[in-house]
Amino acid sequence: MNKLALSHEILMTIEKPARYIGNEVNMVVKQPEEVDIRFAMCFPDVYEIGMSHLGIQILYEMFNRREDTYCERVYSPWPDLHNIMKEKQIPLFALESQDAIKEFDFLGITIQYEMCYTNIIQILDLAQIGIWARERSEDAPIVIGGGPCTYNPEPIADFFDLFYIGEGETKYDELLDLYKEHKKRGTSRKDFLRQASHIEGIYVPSLYDITYDENGLLKSMTPQYEDVPSIVKKQVQMDLTNSVYPKKPLVAFLRPTQDRVTLELQRGCIRGCRFCQAGMIYRPLRERNIAMLKEYALTMLKNTGHEEITLSSLSSSDYSDLEELTYFLIEECKKQNINISLPSLRIDAFSLDVMSRVQDVKKSSLTFAPEAGSQRMRDVINKGLTEEVIIEGAMEAFHGGWNKVKLYFMLGLPFETDEDVRAIPELADRIATAYYTIPKEERNGRVKINASASFFVPKPFTPFQWAPMNDAEEFLRKAYLAGDTMRGLLNHRSLSFQYHDAQTTILEGLLARGDRTLSKVLYDVYRKGAIFDAWTEWFDYEKWMQALLEDDIDIGFYTTRERELDELFPWDFIDAGVTKEFMKREYLKAKQGQVTSNCKTQCSGCGAMVWKGGICIENKNEV
Repeated sequence: MNKLALSHEILMTIEKPARYIGNEVNMVVKQPEEVDIRFAMCFPDVYEIGMSHLGIQILYEMFNRREDTYCERVYSPWPDLHNIMKEKQIPLFALESQDAIKEFDFLGITIQYEMCYTNIIQILDLAQIGIWARERSEDAPIVIGGGPCTYNPEPIADFFDLFYIGEGETKYDELLDLYKEHKKRGTSRKDFLRQASHIEGIYVPSLYDITYDENGLLKSMTPQYEDVPSIVKKQVQMDLTNSVYPKKPLVAFLRPTQDRVTLELQRGCIRGCRFCQAGMIYRPLRERNIAMLKEYALTMLKNTGHEEITLSSLSSSDYSDLEELTYFLIEECKKQNINISLPSLRIDAFSLDVMSRVQDVKKSSLTFAPEAGSQRMRDVINKGLTEEVIIEGAMEAFHGGWNKVKLYFMLGLPFETDEDVRAIPELADRIATAYYTIPKEERNGRVKINASASFFVPKPFTPFQWAPMNDAEEFLRKAYLAGDTMRGLLNHRSLSFQYHDAQTTILEGLLARGDRTLSKVLYDVYRKGAIFDAWTEWFDYEKWMQALLEDDIDIGFYTTRERELDELFPWDFIDAGVTKEFMKREYLKAKQGQVTSNCKTQCSGCGAMVWKGGICIENKNEV
């Protein structure tokens, strides 16, 4: 293949050709012939989305530190280029070298969202390496999946040679060393995959036999060989301070969705919201040392030229040294005219003081995530947030000069009633009413409360993994009920309400808890032309419905059916640390509306203590 994968003529006919040419600031350049392993790191979405992903930046840094490995990148071609590549049989290529992906040793695909699954098939198709793992030749790249969706890899298992379950910093070196030995000895692809399955955290789908009962329920999942593990243990990097983190992150040519330096404060969360997969699978909570964060923040800003830095975490307010770090960054960034982004903060006096001191903050709104409108539902989901706290936080903000508030909710939560749905706009109305208790001369104009609702999807490794979903019609009925209620409220002119797409949510739910039966559906819907399903302008629900009908798949079996507590799940072979027994307890407590304390208050016995670190060592009072 020519080093210039796309001719100038093709580049001139497609949208945003800068997506495909590489040569960004901090891009790593190596000579392919001087390394033993070539690794193509893929994000199965458009360049601007993929370039915002921190996980790829970390692995890119980690792999390229190895002298024997060259890690390059590839993203999903936008539909205009996709059609040209199919028509002209141009193989998918890496940005750094412009070499065809089929010449690489590994193709690693990070899987963040179920609605990117058809883009995974697009990547495999355009790479010309075989869509199905069973079809690949001996010299085809080893296709690896990683990321949060691999906590149920089964709907896409037949497309992958192996999956890496957990955080990439722990076992990838061992896997790459094994591959070098495999190449040196000239052993077969099958032998390598079997040896790879011995590495903790590595799952090789082809090495397991799966059976179903007469009702379509999973009956068994059995390793084909005695040396293949029946349980795959997720990988956790306990020492975040001394682990790999990029000091020279890549800087995109085009403006990415997150055009800033990302400083990861910690991993994990102490809160235990019952709907939140990330809060469960990333346990235990682990913090980075503040000295390391200060050093890396200044170094990354210097090495990228970015004009903004964001503090990344599932719950930044829970980081122990947040105040010291934030005030340090405020002083340093003020010197360089750099903005600070502080997502995932509780709205309290500290947060408002910080926001009043960073650039441009008063041009935007403040965000609260009550998740549910009624106190009963907030207890069901274990949100740990009272209406009093919400309104007090809003009033702090109003007295500080803000008059715009965003509220995030979910509709279709387990055990939800119409009264709970109506409570969403009613809470927004009470916040607006609180604003108007401020004397008129002290207000900052009319208040604007924007409530938005996503639709609930039960995810694996959450207490709600047994729960039924609403169907699309019920989702929309509840959305209309919330909107109609809002229009009848006293402050309706200050309120607005938006909601997510119900059809996309149903398919997300289908794939989130699906099994290998769905792999043919994914293949068939891709052949019908489905790609970029996460994008409204490309999503075609009818293609999905046709494929499900043709493959005789009952969508309700995966979505609206409540699971029995003793049902064997497709993901039960994964040890995520958080035990199934803990999640059963939490599901039963949710039914009763009982709240579980956060990890800093009392250990709930979730199972994450097996890693012997982080918050689990600090709090030993197990229930």
